[in-house]
Amino acid sequence: MTEAVTATATGEIQARTPNHPGTMPGLVLTARQLTKRFGGLAAVNQVNLDLWQGRIHGVIGPNGAGKSTLTNLLSGDLPPTEGTVTLAGQDITGWNPERISRQRLGRSYQKTNIFPAFTVWENIRLAAQSRNQPFAFNPLAWLTRAATHAVVNERAEKALELALLGSRRNTIAGAASHGEQRQLEIAMTLATEPQVLLLDEPLAGMGTMEAERMVQLLLGLKADHAMMLVEHDMDAVFAVADHLTVMVNGQVIASDTPAAVRADVTVQAAYLGEAH
Repeated sequence: MTEAVTATATGEIQARTPNHPGTMPGLVLTARQLTKRFGGLAAVNQVNLDLWQGRIHGVIGPNGAGKSTLTNLLSGDLPPTEGTVTLAGQDITGWNPERISRQRLGRSYQKTNIFPAFTVWENIRLAAQSRNQPFAFNPLAWLTRAATHAVVNERAEKALELALLGSRRNTIAGAASHGEQRQLEIAMTLATEPQVLLLDEPLAGMGTMEAERMVQLLLGLKADHAMMLVEHDMDAVFAVADHLTVMVNGQVIASDTPAAVRADVTVQAAYLGEAH
């Protein structure tokens, strides 16, 4: 099954989401009254959020709106001041990032995090190895060659293909293009087999062709994941998102379908009117 992704003469990205008749959306992550204060500043203030499998939830807003702070709260990189986060029915409020990651939540960052001296394949395989369980009966098993770990290699191979990097497996990561490095970071996240994906500005700094490829990647991942997309590229967000939350000064001013958000006069005055 394929997705159609095109760019208009003005560079606007258009996408047609494929039908996945066998996919039943389910509520995977919820945040309720989520708040983060730094002294007297509420960077995130009483935010409610639902992420569903098979749907892309876009979070938009001007710089300083609290989007990245919200992502950090959900991933455990920051503890909340108030509120709760529930993942797959379990309260994960206050858990550290590693524990949340092992609960099948993966995230990317605004700044690409890769090992530039390693190949694309080696980067992904390292991420896949992070999910190996300790060897209770053979404490020296970690000394064996990574290539002999069939399960790890299978996990890495799947992530490589999902991230559309099959032809770049032997490329030194530091020599890859900016867009490919962003794809690689997502591939490394996929190698941990997440159910939830939090993507913080994955299209930042991309040209039209790289942005098209990233949109294709996001749509390809949609059916099997609950996804939150923080992004400033409005064409891409409106092309792929099923639901949009708009934040300004740490607060949600609108949360609805893309069409309803685009028509919201409050959103137009606070944000979209500045961008267009």
